[in-house]
Amino acid sequence: MKFFLADPQDITRAGLMHVLSGIDEATYRQAEDKAELVEQLRHQTEPVVVVLDYTLFDINDIDELLILAEVFPKVHWVVFCIDLTNDFVRRLVASAPQFSVLLKESPLHEIRQCLLYAQRRQRFICQRMTEQLLAPAAVPEDNIPLTKTETEILKDIALGLTTKEIAERRFSSFHTVNTHRKNIFRKLGVNNAHEATRYALRAGLVDTAEYYI
Repeated sequence: MKFFLADPQDITRAGLMHVLSGIDEATYRQAEDKAELVEQLRHQTEPVVVVLDYTLFDINDIDELLILAEVFPKVHWVVFCIDLTNDFVRRLVASAPQFSVLLKESPLHEIRQCLLYAQRRQRFICQRMTEQLLAPAAVPEDNIPLTKTETEILKDIALGLTTKEIAERRFSSFHTVNTHRKNIFRKLGVNNAHEATRYALRAGLVDTAEYYI
């Protein structure tokens, strides 16, 4: 089974390569960004596994991820991140059976087990995420703590700026702004820019008159 490592962190890729080297019939390739990953997947005729850091890779949102799953039905996706919201994971696993979920804090034996499951095209949800999903829902707080940078980017999102436009405006990289964007969505418990905008309006971060100009 061929594995595609879609993770920009060198240390993570090195660790995954080490684990895969001990799995029979497992080979791997790397993808630096979404365009390269899509191009490589287009040439695959056999089932493959993509190990994806959704938070750091240049996937815009869960809707785009689900579209990729539809376009490439032979791919089994291992979403491998530091942190994921319960709502995100629930929607992911409810939408398509070819998604596994693994947190980067998972022990080595669990990471290996997940990759073995993925090799057999079977879903795997790590223990920490399973416990998080089964835990009683937390009482929402009135004030969700956002950093100054996150608040500024949330305002830009609410004003309709794209991730690329925000990056240019802030003299930052696309990846940096995209990471902030996903952290904002995670903290607010929202799944898209429309829901984030509604929060920004309710919180008074964006003036209603300014929003409708």
